[in-house]
Amino acid sequence: MESGQLVSRAPAPGCGKSLDMEDSPLHPQSATRTSGKMDKPLISHHLVDSDGSLAEAPSEVPKVGILGSGDFARSLATRLVGSGFSVVVGSRNPKRMAGLFPSAARVTLQEEAVGSPEVIFVAMFREHYSTLCGLSDQLAGKILVDVSNPTEREHLQHHQSNAEYLASLFPTCAVVKAFNVISAWTLQSGPRDGNRQVPICSDQPEAKRTVLEMVRAMGFTPVDMGSLASAQEVEAMPLRLFPGWKVPALLALGLFIFFYAYNFVRDVLEPYVQEGKNKFYKLPVFVVNTTLPCVAYVLLSLVYLPGVLAAALQLRRGTKYQRFPDWLDHWLQHRKQIGLLSFFCAPLHALYSLCLPLRRSHRYDLVNLAVKQVLTNKSHLWNEEEVWRMEIYLSLGVLALGMLSLLAVTSLPSIANSLNWREFSFVQSTLGFVALVLSTLHTLTYGWTRAFEESRYKFFLPPTFTLTLLVPCVIILAKGLFLLPCISRRLTKIRRGWEKDGFVRFTLPVDHALAQKTSHV
Repeated sequence: MESGQLVSRAPAPGCGKSLDMEDSPLHPQSATRTSGKMDKPLISHHLVDSDGSLAEAPSEVPKVGILGSGDFARSLATRLVGSGFSVVVGSRNPKRMAGLFPSAARVTLQEEAVGSPEVIFVAMFREHYSTLCGLSDQLAGKILVDVSNPTEREHLQHHQSNAEYLASLFPTCAVVKAFNVISAWTLQSGPRDGNRQVPICSDQPEAKRTVLEMVRAMGFTPVDMGSLASAQEVEAMPLRLFPGWKVPALLALGLFIFFYAYNFVRDVLEPYVQEGKNKFYKLPVFVVNTTLPCVAYVLLSLVYLPGVLAAALQLRRGTKYQRFPDWLDHWLQHRKQIGLLSFFCAPLHALYSLCLPLRRSHRYDLVNLAVKQVLTNKSHLWNEEEVWRMEIYLSLGVLALGMLSLLAVTSLPSIANSLNWREFSFVQSTLGFVALVLSTLHTLTYGWTRAFEESRYKFFLPPTFTLTLLVPCVIILAKGLFLLPCISRRLTKIRRGWEKDGFVRFTLPVDHALAQKTSHV
């Protein structure tokens, strides 16, 4: 068995008997309750209360069994011992494995390990389940906690989840699916942030309640997923690789490839074709730095475009009680990921910009400019307009990056959970729109009058910044229209339940401004 989660292999033949469930053997009251954070491995006989203080373990220590001796089983035994449980480990070779487990845990043969505990963790691969069929009489009436995970291929191949397969082998046992989303490292180091949640499912309510109490005693947060039929979904959780990031990441990558190719044609290929100048040295830094702000700016605008489309759709329909199209609904759900990718590109653009003066080519350009100034006998170069443009351009860029940083920080669960809905909406909606406006002004001051200069249209292609301004300008214009009293009042009424074809008389509160602030339905 390898480090981390358990991975199953192949099905095995059944070996169960008729169902004759007894009462839940490990009463929840006997389990030690712990809700505080455990940031260090727990090898102690003390428990941590919710206020962080230490409490003595109860005199009657609940006994738990573990079948398996791999890395996950060892980490599970460590956590259980530290949480106040008496642990018995069943192994095929107890003498060799005894030294790998905590000294407080008793390592013995599987036949002896399943005798007294009423809750037994099955920490082995799926193809090894059939080796436990000889213990079916001793396991009758006990709670079996399945912690295994299939591989991605096995998950698609098998019609039954690992937990359901285990339940079919041992129908006289209450099978509970739990701890499969927790890694061996998390069990040893303690639950933190997202790793605190433990999905649990079972067909036996009493057995599920018993395991729920054990999960709390171990410092985790149980999540009831319903019946054992949900085990297939629970086992799929560790197999997902950033499921909510696939579309936003592909979108960002597509935008980067498009703008990089566009800038390559304008800044590298055109000078080479038209003037025979070799500008290919610009590819690693200059072209990338020109591409990153375009991607960041367009992604930021795509965060707020679906909200504008949703508002326009509600105004057209005259109701909020109709579903948005699927593409718009998915777009709205991916706004957080798109915004974080925009923030990812913005600091990279800032860092690349700081690197521009460090390039050797930039130093050569400075020397050549100085030589040219000497040859033309010019002692003072100063362009007032360019000086002001660059000062304003840099200042707006720093402000936009700072605002994007604030949006990214408040999207973190630990920060977002400390804000109420009005505060969170103000930061993400109002300040986010301010960030978009600042980014637009930053882009406009960069372009200045270049959009009207014929020399800027290389290969008849407009400057890159003109392409990026299209979507943000549409959003800013639409937001301005939504602020008009005739449109704003109608949109507020719709979001508070009014319908165009309804027969219910609807009257807005007297304080229309207050109604707008509280109508984010």
